[in-house]
Amino acid sequence: MEGLVSPRTVSLNLKAKLKPKHDYFSSLIVRSVPMDPHTRHTVAASIRAQQADSKDVSAVISPVKKDVEIALKVKEWELGMFQNEVAASQGIRIRRRAPTGPPLKYAGPFELQIQNEGNTPLNILEEIIWHKDVEVSQLKERMPIDILKKALQNAPPAREFIGALRAAHLRTGLPGLIAEVKKASPSRGIIREDFDPVKIAQAYEKGGAACLSVLTDEKYFKGSFENLEAIRSAGVKCPLLCKEFIIDAWQIYYARIKGADAVLLIAAVLPDLDIRYMINVCKMLGLAALVEVHDEKEMDRVLGIEGIELIGINNRNLETFKVDISNTKKLLQGEHGQRILQKDIIVVGESGLFTPDHIAYVQAAGVKAVLVGESIVKQSDPAEGITGLFAQDSTRVELCNSSRNGRLLLSNAMNISTCQKYLPCIQLLPPEPNKHLITSSMGKNIQRL
Repeated sequence: MEGLVSPRTVSLNLKAKLKPKHDYFSSLIVRSVPMDPHTRHTVAASIRAQQADSKDVSAVISPVKKDVEIALKVKEWELGMFQNEVAASQGIRIRRRAPTGPPLKYAGPFELQIQNEGNTPLNILEEIIWHKDVEVSQLKERMPIDILKKALQNAPPAREFIGALRAAHLRTGLPGLIAEVKKASPSRGIIREDFDPVKIAQAYEKGGAACLSVLTDEKYFKGSFENLEAIRSAGVKCPLLCKEFIIDAWQIYYARIKGADAVLLIAAVLPDLDIRYMINVCKMLGLAALVEVHDEKEMDRVLGIEGIELIGINNRNLETFKVDISNTKKLLQGEHGQRILQKDIIVVGESGLFTPDHIAYVQAAGVKAVLVGESIVKQSDPAEGITGLFAQDSTRVELCNSSRNGRLLLSNAMNISTCQKYLPCIQLLPPEPNKHLITSSMGKNIQRL
């Protein structure tokens, strides 16, 4: 990963390069990462052992090419183990890659620890991350980062993702909608058989979505970067979130050249220093970063990172896949909510939002945006799905103007004085029972019956 705590390819100049790298990791892990005293002592001892080994590396390693390659594998493997220790010290249970046995003839600080390493994913998220690690490694071999940086010259301009959410919230008084273009998920299987990403995106835009989220994971969600690129190329004006499991800054560059305006960073996967680094990469590329949390510990971590403007609260437990929308309220209570207000952070409610009551609940908890996929993408007309999701108790409006005869519905979210701008004369009538509401509160408050 082009992150701060990720294993990188070690230079062949072992004598010159290995020691500075370990000096860097010593400072990085022991001083910068929050740890309890016992963990700090253990990690520091491991690093000192590595530094002692690296001082004598020129004497230990044979000039034979095969021995050099073995030494490189050892160092890369050990850096991966250090990465896991950093993540574990921050409460991250997701391991970045499948554990592998040590390289041939390995003897070092992890010699005892590796005996207890399991090679089976603990949950679906860890399985996805392990697969993503292999996938990204292969993609990086085919398209090195230098090629992606050159391709940025031809990338479409990044659009204002956060600004679009703020504008939608201010305009409607309701959470700005990030509508998700999603064909499948591990928990639900295929959600929509007749899946046309461009048509779905266009329907979302027509329905008043502020932004769109596009799944790009192929194996587990049946998405692709081609879908993202096609939606952008089709002229959809809504800013686009690349919904990917990002573990490497390479993916951020790739998302940018494919047309993304924002990316997702998952705190359950990424250590703090990776998040900081990736946010800086996003800002350099003009992208927004939606940093996703699932529990109080992750919220504490994320609120301690400078530069975060957008936090997503996922109501789905990533280990059990159980959904509980009260998670949003829990994470926004007390000190968390106060710090979010002080920092002017937009909070996005995610997962389990299927009804107007769900939207009202998370809005009352403090969110200013919501990310919704399944409940609207499975509708025959996704635009109508948005209408239904944001429908509220409405008051009928009778027009008294000869040039605009007919009846309309006015959402209670729309102020009557605002309505006067559009209607020269209105008469409020009681709601009709069982009348289908076709009003949309996502910027299109008045629609003819």
